[in-house]
Amino acid sequence: MTYIQTKGIEILVSNWFREDLSNESDSNFFYNYEITIRNRLSHSVQLLSREWHVVHLLHGVSTVTGEGVVGEKPILMPGEAFTYVSGCELINSMGKMYGKFFFKDLTSKKIFYADIPSFNLIFPALLN
Repeated sequence: MTYIQTKGIEILVSNWFREDLSNESDSNFFYNYEITIRNRLSHSVQLLSREWHVVHLLHGVSTVTGEGVVGEKPILMPGEAFTYVSGCELINSMGKMYGKFFFKDLTSKKIFYADIPSFNLIFPALLN
């Protein structure tokens, strides 16, 4: 599990390889990740959008942006957390992901971001 706190927003990430969805001979490696976002501020915030950078071992970086996460734009009260699971497919056996979540401070109406910590995506057979 990886963790980071930026500007009062705590992000925890855990990830795992999906053997049932992957096919090594076709260079398709699928991973799931679980993200927990916790508001450590004294006021409410709303998650507006995301920006992911997916690093493929031999094929560079791809960037994915979009509104909300898993179809939601959650509002987090002080101390509240939101958890979701999503996935990523790599075309190599190794890579990593990192990025940013963009939030709106519901008191000041200012937009700010919180970093998503970098985490590795590694085909388990390479770890033996």
